[in-house]
Amino acid sequence: MEPSEADALWRWNHDPEVIRWMSDGYPQSLAQVRTWMEERGRSTYGDALFGIEATDDARLIGLVRLRGAEPETGCAELDVYLGEKEYWGRGFATDAMRTACRYGFEDMRLHKITLTVVTENHAARRVYEKVGFVTEGRLRQVFRRDGRWYDMFTMGLLEGELR
Repeated sequence: MEPSEADALWRWNHDPEVIRWMSDGYPQSLAQVRTWMEERGRSTYGDALFGIEATDDARLIGLVRLRGAEPETGCAELDVYLGEKEYWGRGFATDAMRTACRYGFEDMRLHKITLTVVTENHAARRVYEKVGFVTEGRLRQVFRRDGRWYDMFTMGLLEGELR
């Protein structure tokens, strides 16, 4: 992703529907997001961030990130989301997940990719399971939204399990 794409990232992060099931942290100004994008630098083994583009018009519609990768463990965590809602339900998240996981296993030589998902985020869970992720555990009441606590599932995908 390029620093010029900070406006889209800021807009997505301030859309309640987009961040409904994501840990949103503290609100950031557009200037802060731009500064983060400019100072972030290139992707590295430990933190690879990629934009998701629509195939028809090359429009940036989301992001996918492999983070926390360590060659000693061969593991990384995956984050993905589509910020442009008109692209939801059209297979873009599934394709981005497969592409990112393939990159992780083939180019980064990872052995395992993990993620967490709020138990109520059924759409995301369907995408993760379609790609091959399996539920490995449950974290009780670790996500708070609208005054309510939710559980999260931890999910994992081993090399060779990608569908």
